[in-house]
Amino acid sequence: MHCPFCGAGDTRVVDSRLASEGAQVRRRRACPRCGERFTTYETAELALPRIVKRDGRREPFDEDKLRTGMRRALEKRPVPTELVEAALGRIRRRLAARGEREVPAQEVGELVMAELRALDEVAYVRFASVYRRFQDVNAFREEIERLEREPPVELRRAQLKLLPGGDEGGGEAAP
Repeated sequence: MHCPFCGAGDTRVVDSRLASEGAQVRRRRACPRCGERFTTYETAELALPRIVKRDGRREPFDEDKLRTGMRRALEKRPVPTELVEAALGRIRRRLAARGEREVPAQEVGELVMAELRALDEVAYVRFASVYRRFQDVNAFREEIERLEREPPVELRRAQLKLLPGGDEGGGEAAP
């Protein structure tokens, strides 16, 4: 890795740690020539599907666009950047794990809303209002009432499954 400060052709790794729930390796590096330190992140390159927009256009998956949308929804909310990056990593892994060449934008939006709901309900409603194109205050009210009726994502993940093979909760089947 070249030094971003002086351009030296070789730097040494001072420290390595897992980041983003093990999806990245964070490396602290030092340049022997100028003595500067910097951080790099190593990530596996995944083959992500193309996104099919509502109007039929197809475009490559753009993580920066996704990050910008999530950050806009989370603006002035007390959510650490690390949690947002972890959520983006989960979305990316889910899309890659599908093994499909194309995915409707609507499905990506649903993944984003699920992650935002787990991070911050205000951000979730902000994102949903744009994504679902709320037309009036009643649409906001209905979404908030639905949010209040449904258990939080963390609670659903922690609940035991009622039936083997069911998709609710995250625990084992009840005996």
